[in-house]
Amino acid sequence: MLNTMYIKNKDEATEELIKNTAKRLFFGEGKFNATTQEIADAAGVNRTLINYYFRSRDKLFEIVFSDAQDKEQQRTESIIFSELPFKAKIEEFIDDSFVMAKEYPYMEIYLVTQFNQGCYFKDEEGMERMLKKFYEELNIEMSKGTIEKMEPIQFIINMVSLISFPISMRPLFQRTMRLTDAEYEKILDDRKEIIMNTLFGK
Repeated sequence: MLNTMYIKNKDEATEELIKNTAKRLFFGEGKFNATTQEIADAAGVNRTLINYYFRSRDKLFEIVFSDAQDKEQQRTESIIFSELPFKAKIEEFIDDSFVMAKEYPYMEIYLVTQFNQGCYFKDEEGMERMLKKFYEELNIEMSKGTIEKMEPIQFIINMVSLISFPISMRPLFQRTMRLTDAEYEKILDDRKEIIMNTLFGK
């Protein structure tokens, strides 16, 4: 019995190790075309284990992307339905977005390419609930005068653009402007105040 549990736990740990390694290679280092051998080498496991747990490299990629998408939606949902004031929710969303961007700088790029190919959120009903809640709170803030009145979608586009553009364009900006990782991360840190001032005014 104990031996069976040990084997099961070891299997789960190995599977999770492979998934986390693949996620780091795909979204942390931008190696979307990493081979099963490269993933296995980075994880320190035999290549046959990838086929054993995931059947193929493409299936592994699909699982890793699906997990990342689910976690992103869960994080957003936890912020939107929290008891925080609206402005604090926006601040937390910005913080969360930039924390993820530092750990997985190529995630945003891959998400956009997948959406362009017709891959959307799996839980569309959940997304609709979040948007409804967000619009309700946004309209309240506009009626109070804390935010300039506009179509709610315009506010969302402004917010997402201000956050996402420096993330998705990071490789280009760093290369053309010759910025180190530390320098660019400092730029991202400084952007929070700029974004909040743009959305809410000083």
